[in-house]
Amino acid sequence: MTTIPSTEFKDLSLVRQGKVRDIFDTKDSLLMVTTDRLSAFDVVLPDIIPDKGKVLNQISVFWFKLMEDIVKNHIITTNVDEYPEEFKKHKAALNKRSMLVKKAQPLEVECIVRGYISGSGWNSYQKEGHVCGIPLAKGLRESEKLDTPLFTPSSKAEIGDHDVNISFEETIHILGKKNAEKVRDLSLEIYNKGAQIALEKGIIIADTKFEFGMLDDEIILIDEVLTPDSSRFWPLNDYEPGRGQKSFDKQSVRDWLTDSGWDKKHPGPKLPHEIIENTANTYKEIYTRLTGEHV
Repeated sequence: MTTIPSTEFKDLSLVRQGKVRDIFDTKDSLLMVTTDRLSAFDVVLPDIIPDKGKVLNQISVFWFKLMEDIVKNHIITTNVDEYPEEFKKHKAALNKRSMLVKKAQPLEVECIVRGYISGSGWNSYQKEGHVCGIPLAKGLRESEKLDTPLFTPSSKAEIGDHDVNISFEETIHILGKKNAEKVRDLSLEIYNKGAQIALEKGIIIADTKFEFGMLDDEIILIDEVLTPDSSRFWPLNDYEPGRGQKSFDKQSVRDWLTDSGWDKKHPGPKLPHEIIENTANTYKEIYTRLTGEHV
């Protein structure tokens, strides 16, 4: 596991540092801070994307609220003035990029939904005719919309490691039949609702991943929801099946890294300034399109 130095909140109790999010203990709850770090191919890159954390956090809050009729979530408040006292002195740093959340027990599965065939799914389909073991009809084109979105879970990886696709049977083994079916059904319902809302605003959500946790014997939605970090976004006005799509998330970073010849192992290479600037602007544009607001 590769650790990332945490310098901004040294006086606070850091309990977990993810690829992008830092989590602090407040005794009765947790404080989740979304940083400007960027990960690609499960590796945290050396450069930051300015204001990325604020954008991601606010996009997640937007979706968490919209999905409350489907599933409860972990948010207590995003108002820094309502945080415990030890955090209020960091108000300027925490504003817009943090949320106070309930202490749920994360489920040990990444819940991935694919609505279009692209990326690793397209590569698998070309070679083997299936995606994560799920057979598909012959003759599909790259980036084509699937008749029915696919639930393709994966195991969770430590920082620097790669997530591993698992079958639904393996998901049942990890979570139990009832919980596996529940997260599958919730994932598909959230994706379908989110994809329709985004489509009306000119954004195709090709695929995404969700995380769930257990709280008081109930499954709730945690972490992030339908963000450019957890999803593959395409602009609707440029969509054309049969080819790769114009990036509307961090795909331009992935493409540059692939073309650079990087071996996808830590540490990642430094990004060109234009890639950093383009990615920052893309995140902000997605937020504005979805919410009608500016960061």
